[in-house]
Amino acid sequence: MSEQTARRGRVERSTRESSIVVEIDLDGTGRSDISTGVPFFDHMLTAFGQHGAFDLTVRATGDSEIEAHHTVEDTAIVLGQALAQALGDKRGIRRFGQCSLPMDETLAEAIVDVSGRPYFVHTGEPEMMVGYVVIGHDSAPYGTVLNRHVFETLAYNARIALHVRVHYGRDPHHITEAEYKAVARALRAAVEADPRITGIPSTKGAL
Repeated sequence: MSEQTARRGRVERSTRESSIVVEIDLDGTGRSDISTGVPFFDHMLTAFGQHGAFDLTVRATGDSEIEAHHTVEDTAIVLGQALAQALGDKRGIRRFGQCSLPMDETLAEAIVDVSGRPYFVHTGEPEMMVGYVVIGHDSAPYGTVLNRHVFETLAYNARIALHVRVHYGRDPHHITEAEYKAVARALRAAVEADPRITGIPSTKGAL
């Protein structure tokens, strides 16, 4: 896309708990530059950018010495807002996207509607995900209970309807990574330009 129609977003947010800057280019090539102080979350966001084919820069600092929750959830807020900003009036997009994604023994599915009506449904994660923690090297651990918080926060701030389902899986790392990649792939399909659509993909004329 030309510079005039480039679909890019940049959002900054600072609170007493965190300071976040996110830049996203929806028409990128999957390049990422991620630093949140939570290594496993960095890994997931890198996968999100690559599989969404988004160029993604994230700079986040927070009270991760207490726990990762604030940094992770606040990053999801800003990522969602940057995504909404990059989408603009959503003219010419496909709007809907879906991906079923395997990772070894795991199968996860994500379905997206870039509707302007935020909603989130999350089903199928095994109960063990509530208490499982991915330990980083001398750094903030990532509890997989945060998965739901990330996707719900992203959906509401991006103003999309997002359904995430884990069909089956045993390894919490694989389940988490499959979810992030499936969401990225579904978003990639939904925000892709449709050459047959020149206007806004809604009978209402607005999303």
